[in-house]
Amino acid sequence: MTMWYHLTHTRHRSKERSDARITEEKTRPVQESRTETNHHAALVASGILLSRIAGLLRDRVFAYYFGSSDAADAFRAAFRIPNLLQNLFGEGALSASFIPVYANLLARKAEDEADNVACAVFCLLTMAMSCLVLIGILATPLLTSVVAPGFSGAKLHLTISLVRILFPGAGLLAISAWCLGILNSHRRFFISYSAPVAWNVMMIISLIGFGGRLDQFALTKVLAWGSVAGSALQLGVQLPLVLRLIHRFRLVIGLATESVRTVVRSFAPMLVSRGVVQISAYIDTLLASFLPTGALAALVYAQTLYTLPVSLFGMSVSAAELPALSSALCEAHEVSAYLQGRLNAALRQIAFFVVPSAMGFLALGDVIAGAIYQTGRFGHRDSVYVWAILAGSAIGLLATTLGRLYASAYYALRDTRTPLRFAALRVLLTAVLGYIAALRVPHFLGLDPRWGVVGLTASAGLAGWLELALLRNALKSRVGKTGLSVSFTGKLWIAAAIAAAAGWGPKLMMQWNHPITRAIACLGLYGLVYFAMTAVLRVPEMGGLIKKVTGWARAHASAKRAGPHRD
Repeated sequence: MTMWYHLTHTRHRSKERSDARITEEKTRPVQESRTETNHHAALVASGILLSRIAGLLRDRVFAYYFGSSDAADAFRAAFRIPNLLQNLFGEGALSASFIPVYANLLARKAEDEADNVACAVFCLLTMAMSCLVLIGILATPLLTSVVAPGFSGAKLHLTISLVRILFPGAGLLAISAWCLGILNSHRRFFISYSAPVAWNVMMIISLIGFGGRLDQFALTKVLAWGSVAGSALQLGVQLPLVLRLIHRFRLVIGLATESVRTVVRSFAPMLVSRGVVQISAYIDTLLASFLPTGALAALVYAQTLYTLPVSLFGMSVSAAELPALSSALCEAHEVSAYLQGRLNAALRQIAFFVVPSAMGFLALGDVIAGAIYQTGRFGHRDSVYVWAILAGSAIGLLATTLGRLYASAYYALRDTRTPLRFAALRVLLTAVLGYIAALRVPHFLGLDPRWGVVGLTASAGLAGWLELALLRNALKSRVGKTGLSVSFTGKLWIAAAIAAAAGWGPKLMMQWNHPITRAIACLGLYGLVYFAMTAVLRVPEMGGLIKKVTGWARAHASAKRAGPHRD
């Protein structure tokens, strides 16, 4: 009898422990470790790096054939107009509304419902994009006159023709963003962010294949068709894996489930939010169209370089964090603590790489621009011009990059309205300051009007800092204090300043060397000194980086030693 009681009591306690463990697993956050997230961020960064390298090669070939000509201005302006569809319906609004819902369903093992949501969103997005592309093609003259009112004559007519060609490609890229949402939620980051390589390669082929046989205006049309073909290829690269992950793809029309309705409800304010952000870019285009020839093209050249660290370090960390944050299944106070810890670690990780990027743009921007673009019709004076624009952009580089991460935190909390309000305020401030800095200040100071474009990027940077402060302060009441300490940030800027001073040595001594050779020497020394100084100043992120590199080296050496024994 005693033995029977003991066995029964033991089984009862075991069941209680088992039930308690199950209950705990259901209520605690599904926490993805920092190691896993860092690995995912590295995959995102690797994919973005490949696509950005392809993009820089594309821009170098573009600069060779077009320089800062009227044709270059027309193509850059034309591409901005249909690109609005991709930015509104693609990686911005769709990712922020779709990924939190879809990733949360996957975390709860509701795979059938997740498949239904994915299929329904695809159908809704495809129908919406088809209608908008058709409307955009029909309304092209009106859109062009609104975005680039400073254009006239042959330049205006070329822009209108290019917009009509480019619109279908932008629609395909927006649908490609649906693939990105699926892949990111399944933690398949590399293919989604490296897929744009296909798009860039098609444009490079178009330029090289026809660049020596056509005049600039005709070549821009060939390049536009190459962009459309590249958009289709970018979508095609991702589709096979996406269809395998969904398991059961089918056409689902309508708002059949509450999850789909949640995505749509979140999408509307996100669409407005992204629209507000895009207005800022279009204000820059509008103001630059009133500046002398080459200003708009130079602005886009600089923005391509400026967005590289934003994408590599800001987007990679934010993209890896959004599914992880959205997958948390726990009580509200636990989510707050979880978000606070992840945010502070991610902010430091971003700043460690973005601060030297900003300093590099300020001190060595001509070296960077020369290495990428200085060829053919793009000369040294153009490199210096782009450097000035980059220096203006560097003012807000850190704020813009950190702001992306804060926006991801709000989206994970299913709050799309707070970032919208702050983005609207930033855009309003950017428009007012941009108008004064670009069109009024150069005239008042007696400067060449072409330098007004520097004021555009500088004013946008100041507005970016205001937005970051508002985002951080509003989040404080929900997750606690977040941000970078003064001592940590100060160490990074000191290290970057010393590294920039070291980089000026090769810059002055190698003035007549090839731009690429000069850049390798300057930027190589700059990077080595920055990492050395952060190690001397005992920046924790540098210590972690050293541990990762030495750990990888030891593992690689051990694998090599073990190889012959296994044979």
